[in-house]
Amino acid sequence: MTDSDDLLPALLASFAGTLVERLGIELVVAEPERVVARMPVAGNTQPHGLLHGGATAALAETVGSVAATIHAGTGRTAVGTELSATHHRSAREGHVTATATPLHLGRRTATYDVAVLDDDGRRVCTARLSCMILGEPGGPAQS
Repeated sequence: MTDSDDLLPALLASFAGTLVERLGIELVVAEPERVVARMPVAGNTQPHGLLHGGATAALAETVGSVAATIHAGTGRTAVGTELSATHHRSAREGHVTATATPLHLGRRTATYDVAVLDDDGRRVCTARLSCMILGEPGGPAQS
């Protein structure tokens, strides 16, 4: 069993009652080198019927934060410190899928590239998330 297997149930439980749950974000893959989640466009749109950029940014921050928490390991947590997002195209229906891959994995910081694609595999958004890792390895989690 890997460290990510130990953390996954706690991560999923922590989504209850949060923005992650309200946006309908589903975790698809949670591995040390790749985290994937998807989110429906319906219910996450701006008044013009397009996927809201803020919802897309929240999806990107979610996958990056989960990835950083897996990297941090048991007893530690990660919080986003910087998010940048470039929106390339709109989405009006279906789902968008975000994949976070590491750019930097340090002891106190982690940075991820996040690609958000529509159901046809077209890039909707490119984001970069940096996270600060809190707590000491093997110590109690920080909040």
